[in-house]
Amino acid sequence: MARFFITMSFDGTAYCGWQVQPNGVSVQGTVEAALSKLLRRDVGITGAGRTDAGVHAAMMVAHFDAEPEELPQSPRQGQTPTDYLAYRLNGMLPQDIAIHDIKVVAPEMHARFSARARTYYYYVHTRKSPFLRDRSWRLVARPDFQLMNKAADMLLEVADFTSFSKLHTDAKTNICHVTHARWVQLSDYEWRFEITADRFLRNMVRAIVGTLMEVGRATLSPDGFRQVIEQKDRSAAGDSVPARGLFLQYIEY
Repeated sequence: MARFFITMSFDGTAYCGWQVQPNGVSVQGTVEAALSKLLRRDVGITGAGRTDAGVHAAMMVAHFDAEPEELPQSPRQGQTPTDYLAYRLNGMLPQDIAIHDIKVVAPEMHARFSARARTYYYYVHTRKSPFLRDRSWRLVARPDFQLMNKAADMLLEVADFTSFSKLHTDAKTNICHVTHARWVQLSDYEWRFEITADRFLRNMVRAIVGTLMEVGRATLSPDGFRQVIEQKDRSAAGDSVPARGLFLQYIEY
């Protein structure tokens, strides 16, 4: 039995999230169904993490186990079984899910637990755009991004992110180590928040962005932002921002 890593991207607009749910169409379930059809047996895949409904991924990694001979053989000379499997999967999957690469990895590699760092981007814009409506959050007024960056610097100084975690999750710890957190201007009316950490809690990025927005709108001071972190209380933080602006951008192994 060999272990395979699948690298993919997806537009999460039409899905209930990454993880299989009893009453919704998930990215995981959609990929599993196509892979099971190609391998002619039930195949489960394990993702690098969970994304909520409406969240996108420029890079998601998942693993599955199979005997190498189970992979369909390409009729094209020189095309590897993994490349052919990726080609066949892309032909079966909807247009909002794309398989970029399938490769054999060491048996101990795990899509979730072997990841060293993850990077998320959150996009916002201040001008009406028909092209950004499903991939960025439109702001009514421009916040103070310089002030929000001052507050974001504090995220690199703390480890307990309870204030930004969804309540009643199965996480055993709320300790995370953030190594990068910054607002970057992309155009006159577009910005994105970039954040990298070894792990993320449920709803963490959206809660952080929502609280930073309070700083940018001058309803919360940078010192107040620090106090929110120190309280370790989700009710002390701001509202979660809409899912459509959030992208899982990169996973490092």
